Amino acid sequence: MSFSRFFLLPVFAALMIVTVAATQSKKQPPPPPAHAKAPSPAVTDELIHKQFGDNCSLLAGPPQFVADLDGDGVDDLIVAAKCKNPMADKDEYSFVVADPYDSFLGYSDIKVTSTFASDEPDRRGVSLLIIHGAEKDAWRAEVPKAKFLLINLPFKTLTVKRLAMKKKTILGVYMEEKGEGEDSSSVVFWDGKKYKYQNLGSSLE
Repeated sequence: MSFSRFFLLPVFAALMIVTVAATQSKKQPPPPPAHAKAPSPAVTDELIHKQFGDNCSLLAGPPQFVADLDGDGVDDLIVAAKCKNPMADKDEYSFVVADPYDSFLGYSDIKVTSTFASDEPDRRGVSLLIIHGAEKDAWRAEVPKAKFLLINLPFKTLTVKRLAMKKKTILGVYMEEKGEGEDSSSVVFWDGKKYKYQNLGSSLE
């Protein structure tokens, strides 16, 4: 065996190992996110007032959820609340007011859609509050990673479960909606930049 061949054999072996390792890493999709759970102990108005102001109070009935909605490996909090005037407190408490439902329908100006009132008295002011957790204290952190107040979502029931996207699996907030005719289903999910609404009968982008 020549010196050059003797020298190249280990190089080829090393390249093959790297190639196989790279191929295996590409074939393995990221593990699915953990299932949602209930916060323990349950969240009270004390936390909601601290993070969103006195204009918001918990809505009795819908369940509370802890889940990693934004995919950063840290638990987030999802609760339903009634908020009298969310736009008035958003700067004081540093949260984002968003309307994924009306944005989906083509109304993108939050200053306008925040004035929309539901025809159903018991749904007026109903919002979905989401706290993105930060570091070791997650959603309980004194200063969370981010906070969102989602308005105008026409939900009757809420649940958090997995949602298959094109390249990965994430968690979404699934809703049963009450429409003028038949009830329908939809989902709200984090797309990496904002919360988006999607009717389950339509394709996800």
